[in-house]
Amino acid sequence: MDEARFQAGVIGLRMGNSHCQGYNAHPHCKLVAICDTDHAILQQRQREYAPVAAYSDFRDLIAHDGVNIISVASPDYFHAEHCIAALRAGKHVLCEKPLTLSLEEARAIIAEVEKGPAKFMIGQVCRYAPGFVLAKRLIDDGMIGELYLVESEYAHNYGSSRGINSWRVDPRREPFIGGGCHAVDLLRWIAGEALTVSAFANHKCLPDWPVNDCSVAIFRFANDVIGKVMVSIGCTRPYTMRSVFYGTAGTIICDNTSADIKICSKRLMQGKLDFATMPVNIANHNVAAEISDFIHGIENNLPIATNIYEGARTVAAAMAAVESAKLGGQPITIAPIQAP
Repeated sequence: MDEARFQAGVIGLRMGNSHCQGYNAHPHCKLVAICDTDHAILQQRQREYAPVAAYSDFRDLIAHDGVNIISVASPDYFHAEHCIAALRAGKHVLCEKPLTLSLEEARAIIAEVEKGPAKFMIGQVCRYAPGFVLAKRLIDDGMIGELYLVESEYAHNYGSSRGINSWRVDPRREPFIGGGCHAVDLLRWIAGEALTVSAFANHKCLPDWPVNDCSVAIFRFANDVIGKVMVSIGCTRPYTMRSVFYGTAGTIICDNTSADIKICSKRLMQGKLDFATMPVNIANHNVAAEISDFIHGIENNLPIATNIYEGARTVAAAMAAVESAKLGGQPITIAPIQAP
């Protein structure tokens, strides 16, 4: 097989830098084009990844001859415009999370994907973090019995991480969607589809931001599983996505920044209430594995696991939590996203 069978372009070079690295590391792909509106970072990345074409207009990258895979890693509120343009040009698209900030835009991307034939992946990278991958495998193998309660959190202090031109400090970017989608998607992946949600939020840590900086949501998942998601973008603590999975025969505690997961299992511990540790690699943004999976799906015309519908369902669940918080915790039924 030609080692350069796939030629990639990346839009957005901060979040997208790991995509640049991932494409260049893949044996069948080469990074050939990059795009950013910030000329300083555009020139820096052009030097790092030379020879590559560098553009300040995303349309020029999409039109670049030979590019057949595009990563959209621009700020969230540009995702729909960039993804739709790339899909209309027949390019395969890997879009960073969250898919969009509205269901209307999500459905517009779905409509383009369904026209085919290009593949589409949403970058919900927690599904590739080794600790979470191991936790899901243990749960699927019945190691902790039947799930009844799942918890995850997105604890990330944004106080000094406003983003270039303060792109994160935008009333359109609710933290529960923009960052909390990680935790929501993780629980959906492990516990099943989210059906209803009630949520509460407050605003005490980042008073100059236009959005609530802390939210807690209680979800009802399929199979009568309860879920809790906490999102804080002003917390005084290191970044973590600490998650706990309770089953009828055990408990798993894990996150995406630790070198092990903890498990208490009747099967493993022979009835003793104690935790065992299992080592894992730390790869909390394992974009290289994500890209490898995407290219494998394109090469072999296989379904993409983190497809457009998965991305839209996570957005729908997160948006419902935001709506519930605005209504003082009123229960919200999550909008269904139907695949053909």
